[in-house]
Amino acid sequence: MRDRNYLFNNVDWFSVDQHQRRELAKEIDSINGDRLLNSSVEDLCDYFEKKYKIEVPVLRPDNIVADQRETKIDVSGDRRRYFSNPGQPFYVNGTTVEISVPFEGDSEAFKVQPTSYTMNPPRAEIKNNNLVIKIEGTDLSADQVRNEVNRTISDIEGYLVTLRSNTQGWNTQIRSLAHAAIEQRRTKLLKDRNLLGDLGFKIKAREGEARTYTAPEVRRKLAPSLPPASTTPYKPEPTLANADYEHILSVIQNMVHVMERSPSAFTSMDEESIRSHFLVQLNGHYEGQATGETFNYQGKTDILIRSEGKNIFIAECKFWSGPKKLIETIDQLLGYSSWRDTKVAVIIFNRNKDFSKVLESIQEATKVHSNFKRQMASTSETMFRYVFAHRDDPNRELLVAVMAFDVPA
Repeated sequence: MRDRNYLFNNVDWFSVDQHQRRELAKEIDSINGDRLLNSSVEDLCDYFEKKYKIEVPVLRPDNIVADQRETKIDVSGDRRRYFSNPGQPFYVNGTTVEISVPFEGDSEAFKVQPTSYTMNPPRAEIKNNNLVIKIEGTDLSADQVRNEVNRTISDIEGYLVTLRSNTQGWNTQIRSLAHAAIEQRRTKLLKDRNLLGDLGFKIKAREGEARTYTAPEVRRKLAPSLPPASTTPYKPEPTLANADYEHILSVIQNMVHVMERSPSAFTSMDEESIRSHFLVQLNGHYEGQATGETFNYQGKTDILIRSEGKNIFIAECKFWSGPKKLIETIDQLLGYSSWRDTKVAVIIFNRNKDFSKVLESIQEATKVHSNFKRQMASTSETMFRYVFAHRDDPNRELLVAVMAFDVPA
């Protein structure tokens, strides 16, 4: 007989689901307000996703370890035996076999009763990262032990399959639930600070100005800790509105399509000459606010857009000369970026033959940069979007668009 160490028998799944939701909401509500505002929302979501995700264990039966020892077994319940003192324990020599089954995942999950279960759940002890199945008897055989072990493991696997189905719904919701709760609290905190609407600077577009180019069609393709953040009073910073950022990128992209249609006009142009064409188009849309070779923070940048005396967009234009040069360009761009610069771009012109290889190299090189945080969805096969950490503050995030174009050689 075995010890009564029932698995999947402590708490039902519905209670666990409700508990996780309450604890997630409670922790978000308890974070210091200024720390919450000074933290990256996505970094906070990463933390909550890791902390509240339930990792249902995976058994590793290929690595089973067996052990046996002699033990005393009470056989007073064996009706086939005669006892002079019925009702009293009677011990005889027997054998205990312990089968240790390694697993990976959260051991606490073995305590959760899934939505489908039996009245006689499997039994085993949880020791570190092993399930220990104990079998005792006075005359054990190898076949008997093997069959018992296989049956128990099969029962456990059945419970785990159901539990994975239960937890999948919760695990896929964590990030969205956390994101919604964080944004809701941020909105309240900002409202308490008498801020209205979003804080983006709207660039004043020319009244009645016709768009020079039409946008082209494109193919769309372990215990965690809170991210470090300051608890000093949060000071909102003005940023470029997303709609304006997207429009600026579209103006640049459309200008390149003009270059592709009229290659002879751009064949002999260097970086400065090509940049000047971009400045003309941008100033045509934004009242002359784009300038070249303008000092910003601690260096020079190729394209800079200012609004009411503040830098709200900066970009670097470079001819492709390898991954190392791209990393240097990103460093250069981050060096220009002041606290208010949150949307930047790297514009790469390719005069080499293998443009596909260049695109692959861009993605590989960008992701190994020390300030890289994550990649965002792209709207084009030749434009990639990333989130980078500000070099002086990991909680300050910059949106970096890397745009690559084939230009006439």
